Amino acid sequence: MKAKFLEFLKDESGQTSTEYILLLAIVAILILKVGGKLQEKLTGLVDGVFNNQTLKDLQNGNVNM
Repeated sequence: MKAKFLEFLKDESGQTSTEYILLLAIVAILILKVGGKLQEKLTGLVDGVFNNQTLKDLQNGNVNM
């Protein structure tokens, strides 16, 4: 197992583990930076869709309670 891990670290074909770590760090930073705003917008969108549907159902008498 140790030999396979060392072979993986020495392998220079394709993307290296350092590039994967940098890519993961960039994605994590972007998620943390815009995550709150994105969540607010998605919540507003979902609430708008379901609230509009509920209003339409109430107007048409299709609500099962």
